Amino acid sequence: MKTIRKFTAAAAAAMTLSSAASAGDIVEIASGAERFSTLVAAVSAAGLVETLQGPGPFTVYAPVNDAFAVLPEGTVETLLKTENKAQLTNVLFYHVDDRKLSAEMIPSGSNYFKPVLDSERLCITKTSSGVSIADGTGELANVIIANIEADNGVIHVIDKVLLPGTRPACH
Repeated sequence: MKTIRKFTAAAAAAMTLSSAASAGDIVEIASGAERFSTLVAAVSAAGLVETLQGPGPFTVYAPVNDAFAVLPEGTVETLLKTENKAQLTNVLFYHVDDRKLSAEMIPSGSNYFKPVLDSERLCITKTSSGVSIADGTGELANVIIANIEADNGVIHVIDKVLLPGTRPACH
């Protein structure tokens, strides 16, 4: 099990700056940040821009570009192909909750959460050290910046792409 990273002062400052400057919906905020360019390309390829610009509320666990870069070679390119739109949509919906869940609303300990991809579950663990998310592979993503406020929800920046699979075990 990976160690959950503590929020650094720099992350807290980035979170505060991002929250203060967050006039716009989730897609507008993500589009305005280079660190989400791969995610924005995926959302566009899946035809989900209008959905995520909708009224929400949404919570998006948004992987940074580096998270996509560590996927097996060719994974992103394959998912972005038109014939793989359904699979890409499933991966993206695994990163979205249809409620607005600020970090403060996540209970301490390990708890199952149901993303929009309703055939799957996420195990979100909150400790005094931070928040981690176990996906269907059992791997952990760490929330590296929490609570980027949008007009239609909230974004939590994560360091791993969440992948569906067998139900993650909460500890």
